[in-house]
Amino acid sequence: RARRAGPPDGGWGWMIVAGCFLVTICTRAVTRCISIFFVEFQAYFGQDYARTAWIHSIVDCATMLCAPLGSLISNHVSCQVGIMLGGLLASTGLILSSFATSLEHLYLSLGVLTGLGFALCYSPAIAMVGKYFNKRKALAYGIAMSGSGIGTFILAPVVQLLIEQFSWRGALLILGGFVLNLCVCGALMRPISLKEDCKTASELPEQNYVPETEKQDLKRMSICSPLIKLWPHECLCYCSWKEYDFLLMPGFMVLALSILFMAYGCSPLFVYLVPYALSVGVSHHQAAFLMSILGVIDIVGNITFGWLTDRRCLKKYRYFCYLFAVGMDGLSCLFLPVLQSFPLLVPFSFTFGYFDGAYVTLIPVVTADVVGTPLLSSALGVVYFLHAIPYLVSPPVAGWLVDTTGSYTASFLLCGFSMIFSSALLCFARLAKKIKRTHLPSLTGNTALKQHIWTNGAIAYSVTAELDQRDVEFLAVDTNSFSNR
Repeated sequence: RARRAGPPDGGWGWMIVAGCFLVTICTRAVTRCISIFFVEFQAYFGQDYARTAWIHSIVDCATMLCAPLGSLISNHVSCQVGIMLGGLLASTGLILSSFATSLEHLYLSLGVLTGLGFALCYSPAIAMVGKYFNKRKALAYGIAMSGSGIGTFILAPVVQLLIEQFSWRGALLILGGFVLNLCVCGALMRPISLKEDCKTASELPEQNYVPETEKQDLKRMSICSPLIKLWPHECLCYCSWKEYDFLLMPGFMVLALSILFMAYGCSPLFVYLVPYALSVGVSHHQAAFLMSILGVIDIVGNITFGWLTDRRCLKKYRYFCYLFAVGMDGLSCLFLPVLQSFPLLVPFSFTFGYFDGAYVTLIPVVTADVVGTPLLSSALGVVYFLHAIPYLVSPPVAGWLVDTTGSYTASFLLCGFSMIFSSALLCFARLAKKIKRTHLPSLTGNTALKQHIWTNGAIAYSVTAELDQRDVEFLAVDTNSFSNR
């Protein structure tokens, strides 16, 4: 297949966006709606908050923990195969959950099996959008990720109605059939080959953080492209290892650490918003409507923030837009304990939903800015993998705090401060990087002066450049002699 010079920014790319949109509905929206089953599970099995919250935690944890597996299948087998397989697993998990006789049964079927299926679909679908778009990347991601909000808006009241009409077992069975649409989404994910997938290390973002020896290795690999057919196994192992060399970038390390705190803060809200609303006297339908509001405004955040950060004036400030959105969600959580009526909870759903949609849209965009598009699929697998432990731990910890203190205040405050810390960490890291850059020109000037004096005025080539040229000549001769044999 011929390689494109760059992403098409349209054409079949819009079908990829549509497929990713449906994937986010069938994965993230369904996961959010599991919180509507919380009260039903608690009443049916007679368990406390903490034990019941493990169901939602395991779904989220399995989805994010197995995200690198989804990226691996997408990179080395096929994105289409991975998403179709994930759809079958997720649907099977939901159908088996409808026959559950204990919480432990739900942990395995609804938690592990469904979460694994979602993992095989989520990160590959998101990475495919990044392959097809460059100039309008944030807008494309905004539309694709809005499926989470639209799905929550539609599914929240529908799931509540299904529970009332068919009990929680019938509702899970119907959701299992609905999730089979992931197989259709997988069929839309037509692969694309880009020339930038073969970039050398010198062309990747944050190149100053890659060790010089690795730059030379990748440069030689780009020169050795005619020899790949001669040594396929060595090249495959080399490229597989290089897919994850972004883990050593300081910029990615800071982003990864901040995501741990952000994921801890955002997860309990989706589990406990409905139970909290019921505890302050809100009716069941109003509590479900709060989730619908949150979902609708989530869509607005997805699309408007995606469109705004694609504008020329904001495009280079997408990093700061991301940390601003995370910080605003944290502030919203801090005010939640004093909102104890439906009219007060509605503005919270608006605010939290909008900024949640904003930063979710920008996660893959910021990740691509840090590691580059060729490594986006692997990087997103790691990014969503980092969500796993906070998603697993935070809802049960929040439930334990509710059981211990008798109120939701401590849980929501912990969530708010965690997200604010995530935002502050990114802010301080960027400021430190900017300060470091201000001292870089003087150091660079001294180095250039020393090179000029040492080479006695010969500035056409450095010693490194001369060595590189010799390597090129040697490899060219070696290739010709090998082919003549």
